[in-house]
Amino acid sequence: MLIRRAEISDIPDILRLLVQVCNVHQDIRPDIFKRDGVKYTESDLRELLTDEGRPVWCAVEDDCFLGYCFCQWKEYRDSSVSTDRKELYIDDLCVDEAARGKGVATELFRYVTAVAKSEGTNFITLNVWEGNSARCFYDKMGMKPRKTTLELPLEETVC
Repeated sequence: MLIRRAEISDIPDILRLLVQVCNVHQDIRPDIFKRDGVKYTESDLRELLTDEGRPVWCAVEDDCFLGYCFCQWKEYRDSSVSTDRKELYIDDLCVDEAARGKGVATELFRYVTAVAKSEGTNFITLNVWEGNSARCFYDKMGMKPRKTTLELPLEETVC
């Protein structure tokens, strides 16, 4: 398996996997996510794939696109309340349904971790929806909760 930066020629595969990600989210939160949606258009991806601040790495094997990891570098400096730090935010990590359970996500995550360490990064962060089976994976990778977002569905309140 090869992990490399995603290229313009990968856009059709990325779009295909973006639908898979959307549908995972739609299965657990149909009140928020639409079926078969995509987070980025082809035009968005063309721009994003050239943005050094938002690298996208992908896993390929035998000309087969197995998965991707969208990231974003974030730096915090000169705040009156928080420390100076550099973080790598994982915006989206997806492995093709046909390749799940074969270690692709682990390889992508380890690669991204190595890149982050080599760049002097202090933290890797991400968000994961409650009910997403990926949570178990992130726990196994050593990730810990930083904060929790709570919600109150108003149609369920008695006030």
